[in-house]
Amino acid sequence: MKKVKLDIVGLSYSQTQSGAYALVLGEVNGRRRLPIIIGAFEAQAIAIEIEKMSPTRPLTHDLFKSFAQAYQVEITEVLIYNLVDGVFFAKLICNKDGEQVEIDARTSDAIAIAVRFNAAIYTYEFILASAGIVIEGNDFLFLENIESITSGQAAEETPSPMPVSGYQSLSLEELQEKLEKALSDEAYEKAARIRDEINRRNAGK
Repeated sequence: MKKVKLDIVGLSYSQTQSGAYALVLGEVNGRRRLPIIIGAFEAQAIAIEIEKMSPTRPLTHDLFKSFAQAYQVEITEVLIYNLVDGVFFAKLICNKDGEQVEIDARTSDAIAIAVRFNAAIYTYEFILASAGIVIEGNDFLFLENIESITSGQAAEETPSPMPVSGYQSLSLEELQEKLEKALSDEAYEKAARIRDEINRRNAGK
């Protein structure tokens, strides 16, 4: 089956599914986007690595990377290989001493690990054809309207409750201070919400 390479386009907090995020993957050199509903913890794990934030202690996916590297295991690829009842299925393509092994994983975990290994992300053409969205404008407008696009999609699991951001009244300087404090306290859910608010303001400039 034909594989299509994907990049991470963005993460958007879901106002309708408490504690959930929409992870948007984009077709490389194409206009199709693949939105996937994931939990808050996995969204934070992806965002922390993409934005090069430095947690004071390793997160679960950082531990996985350290463990794999200690035993000379490399993650070469992530493949989103199926879609059943609105839930995506993925696997890690691993390599050790020239031997390739495939490990089943939740899509959100697989991508959180992929960004740590700089591994390529792929899906099959039939999945992108059935669940992909062709964007007409830019990705910022697409992310702004992600709620209506993902309203019928199932989450991988029931996400933990996460309050809507209450940081609209703070200045960027105050937000930055709170972000640094949240990171030092290892309050990563709080840090993710503050970072979302900072990014939203910066995008609107």
